[in-house]
Amino acid sequence: MNKAQFTEKFASKNNIPIKLADRIIDTIINEIKETLIQGKRIEIRGFGSFFVKEYDTYTGRNPKTGEKIEVGKKAVPQFKVSKIYKNDLVED
Repeated sequence: MNKAQFTEKFASKNNIPIKLADRIIDTIINEIKETLIQGKRIEIRGFGSFFVKEYDTYTGRNPKTGEKIEVGKKAVPQFKVSKIYKNDLVED
């Protein structure tokens, strides 16, 4: 499901205009993004948690040439779904 589909479903279930639903969803996403930028973790009980996983530098290789290359530090946002939904996802 992409954001547009989610927005439509959210608006429909809450009987609100799509523009309002879009603003609500954007507000939530922006707050999550800003919190992650600050290096904090977010947990929504019963839904899951958002966090940033950091990776140290390492030596990798170019898959085309086989040449060794240095891969710099990076931080990647992660989402861990709650056990309730994880079980639902496995059954589908």
